[in-house]
Amino acid sequence: MTYQETNTHWWQEAVVYQIYPRSFQDSNGDGIGDLAGIIQRLDYLKKLGISAIWLSPVYRSPNDDNGYDISDYEQIMAEFGTMSDMEQLIREAQQREIKIIMDLVVNHTSDEHPWFIESRSSKENPYRDFYVWRQESIGGGAPNDLESTFLGSAWQLDELSGEYYLHLFSQKQPDLNWENQNVRTAIYNMMNFWIDKGIGGFRMDVIDLVGKIPDQKITGNGPKLHDYLQEMNAQTFGGKDLLTVGETWGATPEIAKLYSNPERNELSMVFQFEHIGLDEEPGKSKWDLRPLQITELKEVFSKWQTELGDQGWNSLFWNNHDLPRIVSRWGNDSAYRVQSAKMLAISLHMLKGTPYIYQGEEIGMTNRVIHDITEVEDIESKNMYADRIQKGYAKEDILVSINAKGRDNARTPMQWDDTENAGFTTGTPWLTVNENYHEINAKQALADTNSVFYTYQKLIKLRKNCPLIVWGSFELIEDTATDVFAYYRHYREQSWLIVCNFSDQEQIFSLDKFAVETIITNTEKDYTELFDRTLEPYEAFVVDVSNYPS
Repeated sequence: MTYQETNTHWWQEAVVYQIYPRSFQDSNGDGIGDLAGIIQRLDYLKKLGISAIWLSPVYRSPNDDNGYDISDYEQIMAEFGTMSDMEQLIREAQQREIKIIMDLVVNHTSDEHPWFIESRSSKENPYRDFYVWRQESIGGGAPNDLESTFLGSAWQLDELSGEYYLHLFSQKQPDLNWENQNVRTAIYNMMNFWIDKGIGGFRMDVIDLVGKIPDQKITGNGPKLHDYLQEMNAQTFGGKDLLTVGETWGATPEIAKLYSNPERNELSMVFQFEHIGLDEEPGKSKWDLRPLQITELKEVFSKWQTELGDQGWNSLFWNNHDLPRIVSRWGNDSAYRVQSAKMLAISLHMLKGTPYIYQGEEIGMTNRVIHDITEVEDIESKNMYADRIQKGYAKEDILVSINAKGRDNARTPMQWDDTENAGFTTGTPWLTVNENYHEINAKQALADTNSVFYTYQKLIKLRKNCPLIVWGSFELIEDTATDVFAYYRHYREQSWLIVCNFSDQEQIFSLDKFAVETIITNTEKDYTELFDRTLEPYEAFVVDVSNYPS
């Protein structure tokens, strides 16, 4: 038995479903999803089989960045409902054996948070040091040339006090000063407030930034970061078997071990994004596109599967609220939408780690193509558009980038049925529903036993029932066609073979073995013999080859 197997946790065999509340289900006709709407759909999620819901922020917020700018951590945004609704959601989810994972945004707050209002009121205010304030540089202007993720300087001059505050994101998202013990104590008290309400854990937004040293232009992975996380663990969720996952854009396997090695008492796991950037020009922004190289994708997955070992835990995901729909990105959202969506699911869910499904992924929802910037809601896309127009980029080229990578792609309302607005709302939706909802919706998926939904449902059942998926080792098969991702999972005397064609062309796969049993596939084929097989476009299968160990 490995160290991990003797220190098991519920989240190691769980599958987590991310809900973006604004776009999931509207219960009152105002065009905005809400907590009551989520409660209405819990039986759907129970049928899917998930163990936890990661709930994007529902705290009180002026919504400059769709809830990631929080003005009160212990109140609910009015358009989502009330604290009573939140408590009912936690309670009703628990009745269905589903835990609620709260989105923890503690690198920054809204500039409308009472802490910041006090902080900017005077240099002598007790809350002044809750945020990062600096005087202008010796030559005048911003303290240094740190840039915001949303473009432009990360420093904003506050006319009232004559000093600059740091904002690594929007100007309305001032960064908290984690060097201040009072800040950390206030955050831990808030976390315990939610833990006491019965939640199942936290997803931690850009948590790798809280150890920043802005004067040295250090933002991610600062020297005190892990001290802070160990203190947080001790003061809040430590010993409670909650799921904690950190969003860590700059993580390597070695860094991920620091976060998620069980002996270090920090987090359960991290989201690493190395695979996410593979269709971007190296050294440029996410908007500068290049074709995905499947060879590189295989290398990244293999590295993370093998190098974490028992000293860390993987998170597995294709999509989230910041990323485009995977079937439109690395699948085929037209002729092979269903086939490629199933292939992408199988390829990911057979890996070691905790899988995350983003709402609509389980029915194969696609990106929505826009034709003008007026159709865009996302602040990041708008800022990029304005910046590139100023720099002389062609409008058409900018829209290509937004259609490929813009965050609105993930945020179009959930497609429940083929009635008006896809059953999301009886009012006017806050963001336009994808026009293909008549063909792609949950009602249709539930009625079709061969739909993408039932592939996800079966994958979730397999993870709950098969220790090999949870604990098995990973072995990449390197001698394959370039666009074929094939690997083994080994556990004790058992071996499974996973084969996935990541292309819209037929591929040859050959292995001198026989399959004992077909576990799951996206075709109706027989997989007894594996020698010289012609794979259909986006074909995927998992077979037991235990009698023929590699």
